[in-house]
Amino acid sequence: MSFYLPRLIWILLNPLNLLLLLMCLSLLLQFTRWRITGRRVMVFCILCLVVPAILPIGRVMIAVLESRFSVPDPMPAQVDGIIVLGGMVDLQRSEETGQPMLNGNAGRLTSFVELARRYPEARLVFTGGSGDLFPGAVREVDIAAQAMRHYGLDPARVTFEDRSRTTYENALFSRDLVSPQTGEVWLLVTSAFHMPRAVGTFRQAGWSVVPYPTAYLTPGIARSLTPHFDLVDGLRAFYAGGRAWVGLIAYRLLGRSEALWPAPAPPAPAA
Repeated sequence: MSFYLPRLIWILLNPLNLLLLLMCLSLLLQFTRWRITGRRVMVFCILCLVVPAILPIGRVMIAVLESRFSVPDPMPAQVDGIIVLGGMVDLQRSEETGQPMLNGNAGRLTSFVELARRYPEARLVFTGGSGDLFPGAVREVDIAAQAMRHYGLDPARVTFEDRSRTTYENALFSRDLVSPQTGEVWLLVTSAFHMPRAVGTFRQAGWSVVPYPTAYLTPGIARSLTPHFDLVDGLRAFYAGGRAWVGLIAYRLLGRSEALWPAPAPPAPAA
């Protein structure tokens, strides 16, 4: 249930799915005495597609998430561990081609490798099973290990957690696997737009991590405000931004995140 419930919520709240249902309803109304209402519904649906395609709504939604946390400046002098969240591997293409194929979250892996070189004494953790509803025979950890070797990082240095299928399970299973101690400094590496939900989830699990956002999708809020008149890119950004925000809200409602909008600094412990 912990895996399927958030996906069910997204299917129900996905604005593109809702628009598709409304279009079908509009088509059916054309054969009834409510055909004028059906036409109005269709106009509404078209506007809902055109507006986010022309205006930078999706990019701004993503940029707001990406701006919540910044790369530490200065970086910690001592780091006890580095944990990277999976989701950077294209499992289907990797399985079909027999080669490690990365997706738009590839920056998670390259940043992880870079940090591993910068802190050679740090413990390294990769966490992520398959997020697919029907996972195939190839596991993300296996593909990630191949990619790490390609980038010059020995997978033998890395502890792999391969059971988690959600951010919530990333935090719980990794915490139980490595048993982080109070006072230790752990860097958390994930995509910048995903960092607010990830940080809130790890804090809720009792693990105070230092965010290291990467794999940015936008150039920042200010530059994202410019209209770009690209239907495909606009709808893609709107879909990605909507999904990220629904996930953030759903995790708070389900009690998996310590706050709806996690603060850059962790909350002070109760006296």
